[in-house]
Amino acid sequence: MEGKFHYKLKIKIHEFISLVYDLVKKFPKDERFGIISQLTRAVISIMLNYVEGYARRRDKVKLNFYEISYGSSQECKYILFFAVSRKWITKFEYDKTIEMIEEISRMLWSTIDNLEKKIGLEK
Repeated sequence: MEGKFHYKLKIKIHEFISLVYDLVKKFPKDERFGIISQLTRAVISIMLNYVEGYARRRDKVKLNFYEISYGSSQECKYILFFAVSRKWITKFEYDKTIEMIEEISRMLWSTIDNLEKKIGLEK
């Protein structure tokens, strides 16, 4: 059974993916196979690795997928910064997406941290 926290996180990730897919339509067409491809792969990777990790039975395997998901969230943050610095998106659009991805990142980090404590990998 899926917990409330995990359901909420999946909804937030889904909303972020949808927003990013709308934003990349504003990027230069010549970036279709460059930054657009990289950003869309990274944003989808957040969800795909999260749900795959959630579906795994062994905690260390779960942890690996959650860490990949978190890493993809950080990749998205930089690409969005790059996009606003190139003026492909507005500061308002950037702020909105960063607010969303930072909340998702905090939730992912909390999930990782709690799982590390559970399996005795505290730092």
